[in-house]
Amino acid sequence: MEHNKKLSKMFDTLSDALEFLGENTFKIQAYRKVARFLENFPEDIEEYYKEHGHKGLKALPGVGEKIALKIEEYLKRGTFKKYEEVVSQVPMGILELLDIPGIGPKTIKLAHDALGVNNLSDFKRVIQDGSLEKLKGMGPKKVENIKKSIDMYYKMKGRIPLGEIFPFVEKLKEYLAASEYVEKIEVCGSYRRRKETVGDIDILCVSKNKDAVIKRFVNHPDVSRILAQGETKASCIFNERVQVDLRVVPESSFGAALQYFTGSKQHNIHLRTLAKQAGYKISEYGVYKHSEKVAGEREEDIYGILGLDFIPPELREDRGEIEKAKEHALPHLIERSDIKGDLHVHSRYSDGTMTLRELIEKAIKMHYEYIAVCDHSQSARYAHGLSIEDLRKKNREIEKLNEEYGAQILLKGAEVDILQDGSLDYPDDVLKELDFVIGSVHIWSKKEDVTPRILKALENPYVHTIGHPTGRLINKRGPYKVDLEKVIEHAEKLGKFLEINAYYERLDLNDIWSKRAKEMGVKLTIGTDAHQIGQLWMMDLGVYVARRGWLEKGDVLNTLPLNELLKTLKHRR
Repeated sequence: MEHNKKLSKMFDTLSDALEFLGENTFKIQAYRKVARFLENFPEDIEEYYKEHGHKGLKALPGVGEKIALKIEEYLKRGTFKKYEEVVSQVPMGILELLDIPGIGPKTIKLAHDALGVNNLSDFKRVIQDGSLEKLKGMGPKKVENIKKSIDMYYKMKGRIPLGEIFPFVEKLKEYLAASEYVEKIEVCGSYRRRKETVGDIDILCVSKNKDAVIKRFVNHPDVSRILAQGETKASCIFNERVQVDLRVVPESSFGAALQYFTGSKQHNIHLRTLAKQAGYKISEYGVYKHSEKVAGEREEDIYGILGLDFIPPELREDRGEIEKAKEHALPHLIERSDIKGDLHVHSRYSDGTMTLRELIEKAIKMHYEYIAVCDHSQSARYAHGLSIEDLRKKNREIEKLNEEYGAQILLKGAEVDILQDGSLDYPDDVLKELDFVIGSVHIWSKKEDVTPRILKALENPYVHTIGHPTGRLINKRGPYKVDLEKVIEHAEKLGKFLEINAYYERLDLNDIWSKRAKEMGVKLTIGTDAHQIGQLWMMDLGVYVARRGWLEKGDVLNTLPLNELLKTLKHRR
C-alpha cells in the first residue's frame, strides 16, 4: 500500500504548493480530495490499476481524466510532471513549512512576500522579532497559535499515529513470521501498548538461525537504509520514515525481553523497585534471585513471581495498574470480539463512498449485528450534509434493505451538527424518526468555549452521544476549548453517552478521558467515522483506546446485542 501513501502525499504537497502560488481554488480542492481518497483506499492502487486500467481509475471517487493520467504517470515513473513543475517553483524550506499543521499556505505566502521568509528558521525569526504579528491580518493571538503549531510540530516530529503505522507493522510482522526460522515473534514498545502515536518500532523474535532472520529483515523491499546489522540485532529505516529495530533473543529470555521492551519507563521502574524489595532483580534477560535465574521464558512469570496478576500491555503506564495487579483487581478489559456493531459510519448520501447495500454486505461479513449510518446534517455543506428530504429518502432505503435482508442491520442515524446556540441541526420531529443520533461540533471559533453548546445538546431528548468530544486531530490540530469534566458530569446526569471516535486521526475521547468517563459512570460508544469500506477496520483502534482507558465490556454501548441496544436507546429518550 506504499504507493497509496506516497501518491496521497504528493497530491497533498501539490495542493499546498499551488495554494502558496495562488492557483485556482477548485483545482486545489480536487487534488486534496483525491489525496484523502488515496490515503484510505483499501486496495493497492498499483494492483487496482493492473486489474482495472485507466477506465477503472476514472471510476474512483474524485478521479477524473486528468488525475487518472497523473496516477498512471506516477505508476510508470514514480512521479508525475505536474508535481515536478509546481514543486520546483517553491523553495525547499517553504515545503517544510507547508508540512506544519496549523500554518496555512496563505500565511506562509504572506510572510514570504512581505518578510522574505524562506524556511522554518526565518519563520521563527520573524515571530521572535515581532515583525510577523505586524502584518495585515495577523496580530498577537494568531502568532501565538502559530507558535503552538510549531511547538507541536517539533514535539510530534518522528512520532506517527498508531492507525497510520498499524497496517505496515502488522504486514512486516507477518513477513518475518513467514520465515521457517522464526519460532516466536512480537512487536514491543509503545506500539504494543497501543499508544496513539509511536516512535521507533521494536520487534523481538526467537530463532535458531539468527543470520537467516537478520538477512530477511534487512532485505525487506521497503528498507531505505540499513543503520546496523549484527549477530543478534539489526536496525533499518523503512520507507524513508520509520526506524525498526529487530532483536533475536534466546527462548529462555523471550518473556523477560518482551516485558522489558513493552512497559513504559515509569511502569518498568516501579516493577523493578517492587522486585528489589522482594529480593529479585529484573532485566531484559530474566528474573534473578541472587545469581540464579528464576524466570524469563514466559512474560506472565515476570509478574507472577512478584505476586502480581498479568498486566495487559495497554495498561503498563504506571497509572495504578501494579497496585491493582497486587490486589487481583485489574479490570477485565474489553475485547474486539465483544463489539456487536459500528455506531458511526458515513455513506454516499453525504461525504462517504459506500452505498447502503455495500454497508449491509460488509456488516454481514464482519459478523456485525448492526451499523449506524450517521451521515452529516444539513448545515454541513462542506460534507454534503443531508437535507431533511434526503435524510428521509435514506431512511426509506434503509428500511427496504433491512426488510430484504430480514434483519435490522442498518440503523437510521445521523451525525447532527451542534449549532452555535447549542441547538441541533434538525428539528426534533425529524430526530425522533432516527434510531441513533450523534451530536457533534464541527465549526467553532478559536476563542470560543464550546462547553455550553455541548451541555445544551446533551439536554435534547433525541441526542444519544457526543461525537469526537474534543475535536482534536492527532499531530495536526489541538482540541477546541471544552470543560470535559462538566460534559461528563452532565452526560451522567442525563443518562447520555460520549463517543470514542476510532478514526485514526482522532481517537477522541483519548484513553485518559475515557477512563475518567468510566469512573464518573458514563458509558461510551465506539464508532469508526468510516467514510470508505477500507476504514471499518479502525474499530480495532477504538477498542485499543477503550482498553488503555481501563474499559470493560459493560462500559461500551455497542457490546450490546441489537435488541438490547434498541431498548437502551429508546429508554434514554
